[in-house]
Amino acid sequence: MKSDCRYKKMVRKNSKKFHVAENGVEPETRNLVKLPKNVSISQLNAQVRKVVAESGWWDLYGVDCAITIAWLLLLIPAFLLMRSDSWTPFIVGGFFMGMTHSAFSIKVSHQAVHSALCASKVMGKFWSHFFLEICGAFSVDLASNIHIKIHHPYTNIIGLGDSSSWRAPFLPALTYMFFAPLLFPIVSPLFVIAELTKANKWKELLRCTLFITAGIFINITLLMKVSGLKLMTSLLTMWSARAVLSIPYIHVNIFQHIGLPMYSKETAPKRLHLMSTGVLNLPRNPLLDWTFGHAIVNCHVEHHLFPELSDNMCLKIKPIVSKYLTGNSLPYNEDTYMNRLRMFVNKYEELMVKLPPISEFIGIQ
Repeated sequence: MKSDCRYKKMVRKNSKKFHVAENGVEPETRNLVKLPKNVSISQLNAQVRKVVAESGWWDLYGVDCAITIAWLLLLIPAFLLMRSDSWTPFIVGGFFMGMTHSAFSIKVSHQAVHSALCASKVMGKFWSHFFLEICGAFSVDLASNIHIKIHHPYTNIIGLGDSSSWRAPFLPALTYMFFAPLLFPIVSPLFVIAELTKANKWKELLRCTLFITAGIFINITLLMKVSGLKLMTSLLTMWSARAVLSIPYIHVNIFQHIGLPMYSKETAPKRLHLMSTGVLNLPRNPLLDWTFGHAIVNCHVEHHLFPELSDNMCLKIKPIVSKYLTGNSLPYNEDTYMNRLRMFVNKYEELMVKLPPISEFIGIQ
């Protein structure tokens, strides 16, 4: 009985928590584009809150916890396979390690930063530092500022949440799309150090540097002690493994926002319209679903509307969100990975080098 009462309180707390997040857009980012009178984010919010309140712990957190544990267990055969003198098992082991790293540093870290990994705030903070900084070599503070405070409330607003951090206009299209992402494991920690130094956040820089160093040290030690590799081989193996899914990771980040309508801060529509026009879902993909998460891949629209729901819950409310948006003549953007890839390669200059033009929507399209 006691655990049941605690669980009901947790559900009520979560419902209120993400309901507040729904209304967190700054007033000045809204323009005069009006939704039909019978369409409002509060209506959709009520439908989703009902599903959340009726969901058990397994749906809210359990499914994603089980996936995280499965990735952790995959590290055992990964390190053992890399003991082999044969190339095939060694490459398979490195690929397993790379997928686990992607799952920890992207899927799990993303949920932790959004407080969607567990109900406890204390444990949520602990896991965000563990998965994002120790496992992912990135800063929790930067992730919070760039992703939570800017990208989400100002999605596709030029100069704020326009995904400009993923642009590198000085690089040719094919270099950017297929070669530069391989340097992401090296560039990412350097970016963290540069940004925290620029902001004079010395305490955060010290803590983050210690955690990132600890994560790299643990990774190298396991490769040397368990897999029996030498230091230089361990460093090259770690870099290669961490770059395994870096190309699709960069692709997914640009595919789901850039190329969609962009707004200025003064003329941005209300939240429901902003997210329905400026966010895109990719199709289900077993590999990316399990390593990047539904919230990043095939439920990105749902995630932007309800950012504090877990990956599994985003998948669960997907039919409700798509039905509500399409039923009220609002866009529900979906496209295939290959279609987006072709578009970006063909329109790289327009989308990634030049700043996309600002959209002025007249009514609902």
